[in-house]
Amino acid sequence: MYEDAWYSFVPEATGKNAASNSAAHAHKRKESLLQQPNGTGKNQQLSHSIGTVAEEPYEDKGPPGATVLRRAASYADCRHAQRPAVPTVLRKKQGSHRNRNWEALILSTDAKHTPKSYTTDLQTENVYNEQLLDASQQEYLLYRDQLSLTERHLDGLISDANTTLELLTKLSNSFQSVESQTSTFQAQCEEVLTEQTRLEKLAHQVGTDYYYYSYLDNATRRLNAPGASRLVDDESFGEMVENIDACIAFMEDHETYRERDSYLARYNALLTKCLHLLDHGFSTRLEKVSSDIVRQLSTTKSESTRHALAYGRFEEMLTDSYALLPNIHKVTRRVYDQYGRFDSGIRNSSIFSSSTLSMLRTYLTTRDRDIKMMTQHDVEEYQKEIKELSLETASRNYIKQTLERVHNENSLFFKVFNIEPSWNTAPDSVFQSIKTVQTTMVHPGNLQPMATQLQTAFQTAEIQSVCNVVGWIASEYGISENDEDEDPIAPKQYREYAARLLVEHLWPFVDNAFEAEITKSITKAVIADDALKIGPVVGGISSSNAYLLVQKAIELLRMFDRAMPKERSSQNSQVVFRVVRETIQVLQQASSRIQSQKLVTDADLTLARSGRL
Repeated sequence: MYEDAWYSFVPEATGKNAASNSAAHAHKRKESLLQQPNGTGKNQQLSHSIGTVAEEPYEDKGPPGATVLRRAASYADCRHAQRPAVPTVLRKKQGSHRNRNWEALILSTDAKHTPKSYTTDLQTENVYNEQLLDASQQEYLLYRDQLSLTERHLDGLISDANTTLELLTKLSNSFQSVESQTSTFQAQCEEVLTEQTRLEKLAHQVGTDYYYYSYLDNATRRLNAPGASRLVDDESFGEMVENIDACIAFMEDHETYRERDSYLARYNALLTKCLHLLDHGFSTRLEKVSSDIVRQLSTTKSESTRHALAYGRFEEMLTDSYALLPNIHKVTRRVYDQYGRFDSGIRNSSIFSSSTLSMLRTYLTTRDRDIKMMTQHDVEEYQKEIKELSLETASRNYIKQTLERVHNENSLFFKVFNIEPSWNTAPDSVFQSIKTVQTTMVHPGNLQPMATQLQTAFQTAEIQSVCNVVGWIASEYGISENDEDEDPIAPKQYREYAARLLVEHLWPFVDNAFEAEITKSITKAVIADDALKIGPVVGGISSSNAYLLVQKAIELLRMFDRAMPKERSSQNSQVVFRVVRETIQVLQQASSRIQSQKLVTDADLTLARSGRL
């Protein structure tokens, strides 16, 4: 209401007292309290006037009277000074020497001046006295004025505060009166708001339920319109599939709703039609790209150019669409995860799974037809290298090239369907589904074409060469200590493909080859009686003079151990068990023959020595 400057206007009143206290210790005359700092000129003028009067000669008829030293002026003296100034010369006190001095001054003045000049001097003296009084009281008058001003301000504040309190009291009384009068109305309003909230919630539920009924007409109109097949290349197609699936789930959850069965059947029909349109759109796009790729492959002879066309160009042309592949991803990932595992807890999983598998088969069949020329060329090169180089060298080259093609097909498969067909034994997985697709090319789910070519070449080869190739695969694509320096994706997939090739195809083939070799070399071998004799040791090798069939068994065990990992060759191997069993039987037969023929060789020694080897 008021500024703070009004309250800080009072000056410090300690300066004058401090000056007075410091002057009390001096030997000089005490300074009069009537003298003001800002009245120096006026004091000098007054002193000059008084000195002039004092210097005028007058006659004193007697000795001067006793005088009393003046005391320092006090606040009471300043207060008396506020009364009308009366010349000191006019104050008469009986028996006072000062009065007599003033009278002498007056007489001296009367003798020298006329009554007119006396009046003028008296007025001048009155003016000087008033000025002297004002100068002496200036500090106290200013302080009084400031206190008066502060008092008026405080009175104003008190008055305003009282007025505000009265107003607040009136408002409080008014609010209490209004509150008492509107309590019933407030209760009614709360009931209305509660009812409004209930109606809003009910309206929202009705609107939500109505959406699942009204969406049928919109979806039906869009799917039956001319050019509906072009919807598969639009982003809204994936949203429409999700909405139809949500409507089917809603109808399945609310069996008591009106016409629920009718709407459920119609929504299922729309979902089937959507997936059929997606399958048809994908097949059409695939055929268009395939025809162009096949035409370019047939006109080129360069192997690198064929590889670029079959994978790079094919991927570029197939993904050159607006939303076809994203819509396919939404459908395939509806029931399968990234690794091709089936999720049976999803609603309508059978419909989505059937559509997905149909597109997978169409894709693999088309790819097999496109790169059939390249597949045949690889097989011809493999057979040619077997004749020109060796079985081991040709097999290694063929395996490396084929595993690289499997890796490329896997990458392309993932970009098209957003699924990686990893190995899985579940019958409803993607891996098991595409494994049944018979193709001449190799793909992540089918390594049979590569295994067939290798097994065909191994049929007429020596068992030592077969063991060398199988052992090389296990050591080349096994887990090594230098995997940190390699590609983190390709070696892992290569190991998976190599492990499947060995476990599913080559190891069973090698076991059968050893079985046949055991039967041929040990079980059905014919040994002459001369071979039963124990000859001298050759070259310091203890097994050099062992029984021939025992030496053959040792050689077979050595080859099997080098071809197989330690876990397979040393634990419950049927091949090792049969080699040992057949060798024991042959030794028993040899011992019996030695005894029956009465040969020079000791039967027990032959049996013991061969058994120790």
